Amino acid sequence: MTLQDPKAHGNLFFIGLMGAGKTTIGRAVAKKLHQPFFDSDHELEARTGVRIPVIFEHEGEIGFRQREAQIIGELTQQTGIVLATGGGAVLNTQSRQCLRERGTVIYLHAHPHDLWLRTRCSKNRPLLQTDNPRAQLENLYAIRDPLYRECAHFVIETGRPAASRLVHTVLAQLELL
Repeated sequence: MTLQDPKAHGNLFFIGLMGAGKTTIGRAVAKKLHQPFFDSDHELEARTGVRIPVIFEHEGEIGFRQREAQIIGELTQQTGIVLATGGGAVLNTQSRQCLRERGTVIYLHAHPHDLWLRTRCSKNRPLLQTDNPRAQLENLYAIRDPLYRECAHFVIETGRPAASRLVHTVLAQLELL
C-alpha cells in the first residue's frame, strides 16, 4: 500500500515533541507499508559520527538546527519513505515547507505530562538537561504545538494506547486521504 496522492510523493513524515513516539510508530508504519524508514536524528549522528548531545555541546542549538534542516531537506527529496523528524525540526520555516510539500505530515500529539513520564530518565535529550525538565517540556509544547499543527496534514493523539494501536490508527487515517 502506498499513497496515491502525487503531491505526497508517497512519503510519510512524523513530527511531534520528544517522546511522542515518532521513531517507534514511524518504524512500524514503514514496515507495514514496505517503505524505507529514516530518523533525522539518527541520520545526523551517523553523518557526524557523534551523538546529538555532543553536537549541542560544541555547536549549540543553532548549529544543530542548521545540520538538522540540511538533512531534512535532503531526506524529503526522496520518494516512498517514512521519516521521523527531531522534535524541533518544525522551528525551521524551510523544514516545515519541505515536510508539508513533499509528503503527508502526521503530528503525534502528546501532552507534556505524558512526554515527561516517557523522557524523564533519558540522558540523550540535551534540551531536558535542566533543573526542571517538566517545565521545559511545557515551554517547548507551548512554542511548538502551533507549528506542528500548521505543518501537519493530520494529528494523532498518542495518549497511552499501545504502539500497535497507534500504527493501526495512522494506517486507517491514511486510507481516508
